[in-house]
Amino acid sequence: MERVDVDLVVVGAGAVGENVADRAVQGGLTVALVEAELVGGECSYWACMPSKALLRAGTATRAARAVGGVGTVGDVDPSAAFARRDRIVHDWDDASQVSWAAGAGIRVVRGHGRLAGERRVVVTAADGAATEFVARHAVAVATGSVALLPDIPGLADLEPWTSREATSAKAAPRSLAILGGGVVGVEMATAYADFGSTVTVLARSGLLSGFEPFAGDRVASALRGRGVDVREGVEAVRARREGEAKVLELSDGTEVRADEVLVAVGRAARTGDLGLETIGLEPGSWLDTDDTLRVRGVDWLYAVGDVTHRALLTHQGKYQARAAGDVIAAHARGEEPDDAPWGRHVATADHAAVPQVTFTDPEVASVGLTLAAAEAAGLRVRAVDYDLSWLAGATVLADDYAGTVRAVVDEDRGVLVGLTLVGPGVGELLHAATIAIVGEVPLERLWHAVPSYPTLSEFWLRLLETYGR
Repeated sequence: MERVDVDLVVVGAGAVGENVADRAVQGGLTVALVEAELVGGECSYWACMPSKALLRAGTATRAARAVGGVGTVGDVDPSAAFARRDRIVHDWDDASQVSWAAGAGIRVVRGHGRLAGERRVVVTAADGAATEFVARHAVAVATGSVALLPDIPGLADLEPWTSREATSAKAAPRSLAILGGGVVGVEMATAYADFGSTVTVLARSGLLSGFEPFAGDRVASALRGRGVDVREGVEAVRARREGEAKVLELSDGTEVRADEVLVAVGRAARTGDLGLETIGLEPGSWLDTDDTLRVRGVDWLYAVGDVTHRALLTHQGKYQARAAGDVIAAHARGEEPDDAPWGRHVATADHAAVPQVTFTDPEVASVGLTLAAAEAAGLRVRAVDYDLSWLAGATVLADDYAGTVRAVVDEDRGVLVGLTLVGPGVGELLHAATIAIVGEVPLERLWHAVPSYPTLSEFWLRLLETYGR
């Protein structure tokens, strides 16, 4: 077996792995970036980018219809939306990202990477040829996560969709049943309802249960208004085929029939065939790390992105990757890491400052802690709510704009610890709140951050006024 020595081996060339490799190369290291599928990974080809491309046509159509004075607006054209999705994912061709990696000085290695002991990764190519890569300094795992398939009798026989099939489908089915009311479930319900599919959502714990309660309520109401059958508090207990139909038997004694079934009930670590057992770790497990992204108990192994189970979001994984790539390079140069909270080499924001946008219509944008999470953490907090439709900017934006914002304030420190927005287009408003939370900007100082008029950003002033009463 051929042996290749490099400073760092990164297993997984999605957006997160690419960032670890890039930062390490910028820090002077040689890097092998191993990928069994497409360079760019899940986000580029089966998650963030294609899903948002599929959602955009419906959102834009509704936005145009919401403004008096706009001419005739047609219906969503599913075939055109799928074609646009294909362009955005480059028809699942990663040549441009491979070219970027080469230009950045990163060696891309095609094949399945598997740990084979300390600092060793064996890569098996499609033709069966194996190469052993030995890392002088570190190995970083960025293999991500896979869709979790629940143990429902008969479900596997239906050959259900996961998020991958939902985002890479070539056409919309006549009917679609979705198991799960989380982000993937509600986003795909939105997209496929816009494409004309008859959609049923089965949400045992309600919609968007990890968010502020009003977020799930608003999204459920909007989906029902577009004809989606949202069933909360029920779950599938058995599945079967009847001819071409896929049938789900539910916990309330009813049944749902659909042409396709999408399973969106959670994620599992993609570590089952990573060779973790060769270094004393459990195959299939999430990789527990400290804030420098070093795997606990293994001083040469790092993990970033979904596989850490810290925050299963691409942007948060890329944030972790920047810290990990920099700290690996620092250690290689013999430097002391900047690993105090909010230092250059740590992912402190993972704990209480994670931003997320759910691209339903209305959008849900949140950062930091919900009211319930803040109270559970022992903080003395106060929630401040405001109706976005009362803003002059909302009146300009749409004739019947509807939305809500909630701020969660730490009363003892006088700072924001959480904010949730629900409404059309609110995702672009979120970053100011992220800055306020990360920077621990006192509310007294936020009074001097004057929002432009008439924009939706004026909600900041209204929240402060409400809080001050």
